[in-house]
Amino acid sequence: MDLLNTLVDKGLRRELPTREEALAVLATSDDELLDVVAAAGKVRRHWFGRRVKLNYLVNLKSGLCPEDCSYCSQRLGSSTGILKYTWLKPDEASKAAAAGLAGGAKRVCLVASGRGPTDRDVDRVAGTIKAIKDQNEGVEVCACLGLLSDGQAERLREAGADAYNHNLNTSESTYGDITTTHTYADRVDTVNKAHAAGLSACSGLIAGMGESDEDLVDVVYSLRELDPDSVPVNFLIPVEGTPLAKEWNLTPQRCLRILAMVRFVCPDVEVRIAGGREVHLRTMQPLALNLANSIFLGDYLTTEGQAGKADLEMIADAGFEVEGAGEVTLPEHRVTGGCHESADCGSHAGGGVCGTAASAAPTVSEPRTDLVAVRRRGAGTDLAPNA
Repeated sequence: MDLLNTLVDKGLRRELPTREEALAVLATSDDELLDVVAAAGKVRRHWFGRRVKLNYLVNLKSGLCPEDCSYCSQRLGSSTGILKYTWLKPDEASKAAAAGLAGGAKRVCLVASGRGPTDRDVDRVAGTIKAIKDQNEGVEVCACLGLLSDGQAERLREAGADAYNHNLNTSESTYGDITTTHTYADRVDTVNKAHAAGLSACSGLIAGMGESDEDLVDVVYSLRELDPDSVPVNFLIPVEGTPLAKEWNLTPQRCLRILAMVRFVCPDVEVRIAGGREVHLRTMQPLALNLANSIFLGDYLTTEGQAGKADLEMIADAGFEVEGAGEVTLPEHRVTGGCHESADCGSHAGGGVCGTAASAAPTVSEPRTDLVAVRRRGAGTDLAPNA
């Protein structure tokens, strides 16, 4: 396909595809899917080889959130039956993190529900970062605490945080349909605050909330403009008790197309398969490693993930290798100043006008509610974590 050859060439040059080209990836047929994966795989291997970075989530504070995000089981008034607990103490969080690090993770993601941290919360997280780093030399720590106020990103950086996660989730035009208690602009502002403080920015999306192909392309182009170092791609987990519980819009094939589109638009960033891969990719998870170079190990914030041992076996069986603690994830040009400062980068080049490629209507299988299990182990419980 001429389209795929063009996208590979652009990906190797870090040149932005046109919107028409990105939409065309999402509109490819099942007969073309392996060709799409192979093409995006060339771009992935060029920048990241066959390495897979492992990340591990620690839910510092579960539930009790005042925000109304429709996709979230921790939302205001949630009836999902998830674990609910207030802040873990630094030693508890460090113990939870240790399980993931022992399983091969090199980054710990510290997440807390809520609109955003108070200054006292930042002090709490600073103590947790110190506890984890004191006991684990070389570990990366990413904080995900919601909307940041002025000066808080700098304080987290001073405390030893390496990165900050705040996802855009969906396109600006549809953001008000999923959340009303804060705005899309609020999220962009927090990502920019993280950048300005010298933190590695992490920002991604959630697919499967009923959005159009155009919405998916819009949010990924917005992410490229923000220039995060890592882009987590979540696939909606339709948890019973949330407004989006009936949104079973994804197939394994559509998930692969979405990951391929993200890789073509963001060729040299860490693309991470995040929540929902077990639910929607299912047996196609190993194929997705040809597109993404990063995954979460073990469980998620409020739902269970694939067994950690199974993740490691999957990586090995697919011919990939776990990225070591001493290896640098990002290509050199991003480590030494960021893509946005590189003279030959096409990140902000004109991308053309929105194309008119027809959207391929996915054939959605029966909802796999059997694959959605509320987390009952790990952080906030007395049971051993999945790592």
